[in-house]
Amino acid sequence: TLAVLNPLKQADHTIMQDTDLAGPLVFCLAFGGTLMLSGKLSFGYIYGIGVVGCLAMYTLLNLMSMTGVSVGCIISVLGYCLLPMVILSFSAALLSLQGMLGILFTVLAVIWCSASASKLFVSALSMDHQQPLVAYPCALVYGVFALLTVF
Repeated sequence: TLAVLNPLKQADHTIMQDTDLAGPLVFCLAFGGTLMLSGKLSFGYIYGIGVVGCLAMYTLLNLMSMTGVSVGCIISVLGYCLLPMVILSFSAALLSLQGMLGILFTVLAVIWCSASASKLFVSALSMDHQQPLVAYPCALVYGVFALLTVF
């Protein structure tokens, strides 16, 4: 969680040796709960998009890395990096994200999520100088979550 909250800090590559699934589950439930504060019941969409995103990232990262990656690592990183989306969905309960300020918050949240996830993937898989290549599909996954939040 601390590695996600500070995306500019260099991530330790040993952080991904202990992948857990409790934190991502809590963040998914928190994301759905904060969306419910805005009147949106989207738990099925959250888990469906999460499963498809994890499978796509698993396939992509196994093709890109030399060492390979486990499904648990993918779920853990994508789930923990959902924390900025939880913050965005909580702010959507307080103010409207339909205006220019909402668009700015949404873009910043997607960039924050994708930068954190790509940083963790690159450091865990020893993929030197490939963070922009990993950040783009992460931004697509988190962009769909942001669309759930805004609309």
